[in-house]
Amino acid sequence: MNYQQLTEARRYQISVLLEQGFPIAIIAKCIHCHRSSVYREIKRCQGQPHYNPKMAHQKAVELRRQSAKYTIPERRIESLLLLLQLDWSPEQISHVLNLVKEPVSHEWIYRYIARNKRNGGKLYRHLRQGHKRYRRGKAEQAPTIKNAVSIDERPAIVDSRERFGDWEIDTVLGQHGTGAIVTILERKTRFYLIKKVNSKSAEDVTRATIELLMPYKAHVLTITADNGREFANHEEIANALDTKVYFAHPYRSCERGANENANGLLRQYVKKGVDLRLVSNELIEFAQSRINYRPKKCLKFKQPAVVFHQLVA
Repeated sequence: MNYQQLTEARRYQISVLLEQGFPIAIIAKCIHCHRSSVYREIKRCQGQPHYNPKMAHQKAVELRRQSAKYTIPERRIESLLLLLQLDWSPEQISHVLNLVKEPVSHEWIYRYIARNKRNGGKLYRHLRQGHKRYRRGKAEQAPTIKNAVSIDERPAIVDSRERFGDWEIDTVLGQHGTGAIVTILERKTRFYLIKKVNSKSAEDVTRATIELLMPYKAHVLTITADNGREFANHEEIANALDTKVYFAHPYRSCERGANENANGLLRQYVKKGVDLRLVSNELIEFAQSRINYRPKKCLKFKQPAVVFHQLVA
């Protein structure tokens, strides 16, 4: 039998079955665990007149928090602080520390930064979105976009980047209320398309997406988006381009990492907080060209535009 942590609900089941006089072996079978787990649960409440499921659960949670799994060594914290001060993201830090056998999850790093901020610390300033709160929980249980198809259902070949024709999409914002920039990137070649729109509305973003990708319709197999409401008309995009649209998990920008990276390069030409009404289409085209003709290490220092057009041809 595989070991699993007992839940609070199972502890209440133990309490009810004990009160009804069932032997330990039968209780263990009823809640699908080993009988030694039931003995440990009863032992947690020694000194009490009867088994208290609430108290047992509180003690178990506290012990779990004090375990080595939840305690990060000081040396590891020093390493992550050093990398954080280099403006590395929690995901990047977590990946590197895992490679050198110093594991720490990116969720733990986010929580560490949040605690530091509550205590007056400034670590949050090293995050790209330092002013935003890291959110996780109810909002990620279900997408708010109608008929959204999860990235979990996306073909596995997309993850390998071996296939040509899989795209990532996002929007880049400027000063509030001045419009947005639709950005689309082909995963294999890193070829990057951008278009300025008057607003972040689903209608404007849908129209721009179709205009950008229609010339390459035969090479649009999938599109992966985030859960922004601007992609609410994803079915219209899918029908127009004869493709499939998938949605990444909420707050998992790493699932669209290439597009996020290209958006960071775009900020060299279109600064954060700028009034996009003052950004000309000529500048947008210039930025797109510069990014597409910048050699990429992942392409063996070939240029995305060159590689893309070779595959199209």
